[in-house]
Amino acid sequence: MRWGMVIDLVRCVGCQTCTIACKQENGLPAGVLWRFVADSEVGEYPDVRRLFLPMQCMHCVEPPCVPVCPTGASQQREDGIVWVEYDRCVGCGYCAMACPYRARHLIKDASWHFPGQPTPAEQATAQPARRGVMTKCTFCVDRVDRGIARELRPGVDPEATPMCAVACIAGAIIFGDLDDAESPACKLIKERGAVPLMPELGTNPSVYYVTE
Repeated sequence: MRWGMVIDLVRCVGCQTCTIACKQENGLPAGVLWRFVADSEVGEYPDVRRLFLPMQCMHCVEPPCVPVCPTGASQQREDGIVWVEYDRCVGCGYCAMACPYRARHLIKDASWHFPGQPTPAEQATAQPARRGVMTKCTFCVDRVDRGIARELRPGVDPEATPMCAVACIAGAIIFGDLDDAESPACKLIKERGAVPLMPELGTNPSVYYVTE
């Protein structure tokens, strides 16, 4: 089993709904985004078009961020999910320097979106353990694990699927087991020729993109 994601760039409209859904689901403080949608122009005049590229942790099969961690806080599960054990993280930033996708984010202190006290939503989703540590997308591992415990299928059942995929208004984000030939994600890779980002780096990302 290897959890992964396929993002259909043909369907993506750059709305940033996945960005906000991730931020809310994971209680991220102001200034921290585990995922974002890059907006760029491609082609040459007069054949020019806008390209929206959702970016996040790629949960690489060969993650360069894991071996450089001096405390062993940066880890990889057997199902491919790369995560951070906050109790062991010292916030040194080595993993951020090693990551070619800029997917690591240091949370220094509590930072609210408005001056003064946090909003009720921020209070409800606050993560006091995430202070002075490196953080990143986790593929909503808690949702995935809870779903599996309830015999739900990640990528099919919303309750067991990463929130970015659930919230996408265009259905452009597909999550699933890349080792299961029958999973929607694996089928999309084969049928649409989805490709990883910067494969020449040898990290073997678990996030693929459909480009046409």
